[in-house]
Amino acid sequence: MQLSQKALGIQPSSTLAITSRAKELVAQGRDLVSFGAGEPDFATPEHIVQAACAALNRGETRYTAVSGIAKLREAIAAPLGADPSGVVVSCGAKHSLYNAFEVLLNPGDEVLIPIPYWVSYPQQVALAGGKSVFVSCQEDLLVDFQRLEAALTPKTRGLVLNSPSNPSGAVYSTQQLAAIGEFAERHDLFIISDEIYQALTYDGLQAKSLINLFPELAERTVVIDGVSKKYAMTGWRIGWAVAPQHVAKAMGSLQSHSTSNPTSFAQSGALAALQGPQEPVEVMREEFGARRDLICELADTIPGLSYRRPQGAFYLFVDLSALVGKNYQGKVIENGDTFAGLLLDEASVAVVPGGGFGMPNHLRLSYAIGREQIKKGLSRIGEFVGKLEG
Repeated sequence: MQLSQKALGIQPSSTLAITSRAKELVAQGRDLVSFGAGEPDFATPEHIVQAACAALNRGETRYTAVSGIAKLREAIAAPLGADPSGVVVSCGAKHSLYNAFEVLLNPGDEVLIPIPYWVSYPQQVALAGGKSVFVSCQEDLLVDFQRLEAALTPKTRGLVLNSPSNPSGAVYSTQQLAAIGEFAERHDLFIISDEIYQALTYDGLQAKSLINLFPELAERTVVIDGVSKKYAMTGWRIGWAVAPQHVAKAMGSLQSHSTSNPTSFAQSGALAALQGPQEPVEVMREEFGARRDLICELADTIPGLSYRRPQGAFYLFVDLSALVGKNYQGKVIENGDTFAGLLLDEASVAVVPGGGFGMPNHLRLSYAIGREQIKKGLSRIGEFVGKLEG
């Protein structure tokens, strides 16, 4: 049976692949430290779980409106000053992104994607028939505006914004967001604003939604968010898009022919998350901040590794360019892929190589794991690096 060209062109998610491989090795009895997971290691707050259980007990197990229950859409729209009719609730923020690209792109349309980028953006653009145009970053791992201008062509239709960033943890300032908005308006581009890590910032920073800061951008912006990271609900698969009404209508129509509505009782859990106590979010944020400090302190002791201190999310994006060309027992470190492969085989540490994020000499380490695991993992990385020659 022959596969379609579209199917043949899909690259598997490098982040999910490394997490899956790590779980396999642990199941085989391997003493492994995995920095691959892009999910909080906390339990979902109890009041959210109870709300979903109550919904099940009430018999809320049937279809809902395709774009989500009314109360949840209202709760999502309210903080953004948006109309609930512009909200589409989907099976996770990744699904929301997929829907957005599908309804916004025609074959050959180009989308500007700053490097580093989350691994699924270019794959989803390609699935929608579009073309990703990658724009190199500045030293702070934020977009270079001169390069952004230079990347424009008559086929450019939109750009992707991710703040706080996965994988770098970089956060755009209000001034930088204003400049991005001005650029989009000047060139009549749509903006996909992926804000899934918005609640997880450190050092007194606060990340606000693009359309909260600049309501005039609402008619050209699709905001992507969800409950996965903020409320430790990755497996619940509830995300959403807040979009101009005609875009939301198209996304809802598309979803009606794919998944239909997201899971009914998971929506009740998401509603409880948004409307219930927010103290658990602050507890998680503070712990992630402490882990950020710990992993940075330990990484500083390993020669050849460098990084920009993350301001948000829960990843350390490590530059190992200084180690490229060295070798481990005759095996040459060519890039992040070879380093990650050797690290997994020889030191039992799983990290995500940077190639999937557009920066092949980098590694992504998630600090959404316990402090003792962070210490053990960085110790093993340090020992491995100490054995490199050349």
